[in-house]
Amino acid sequence: MECLSCAIVDGLIEPDGGVVVETEYFHAHQDVAYPIKGLVILASKRHITSFDELTHEEKLDYIDILTKIRKAQREVLGIEYVYYFYNEDTTHHFHTWMVPRYEWMYEFGRSVESVRPVLLHARENMNHDENIQEVKKAIHVLSQTLKVD
Repeated sequence: MECLSCAIVDGLIEPDGGVVVETEYFHAHQDVAYPIKGLVILASKRHITSFDELTHEEKLDYIDILTKIRKAQREVLGIEYVYYFYNEDTTHHFHTWMVPRYEWMYEFGRSVESVRPVLLHARENMNHDENIQEVKKAIHVLSQTLKVD
């Protein structure tokens, strides 16, 4: 399969971190290549790359599930702040990164420019079994919380 997002949506590939939640139009998971507790990638199931390609129903589903994920991040993981970003020149489906902000991240800055160094730091320095287990535990807690909601 040429598109990683299509492979995930079609169930051909299981994301390393597992599925956080799925709706009719969206799929949320964590990429454990960046082992940050509570980091969520919310991707469209349909092969599109931009906001303006979303149907009315997809827009409603997007804001609803994005809000539910954010509420769960705050309530069950204690995540006070999140940086959201997406880019349209991606080779994957339309997706939004929800990157939690932890105290240790502020040494890299407090702007969007700090996100890449934070992700690289996590990939290079936090990719050990103890942290991966914490990340997977957070995925489980989020998925269980979002199942009930």
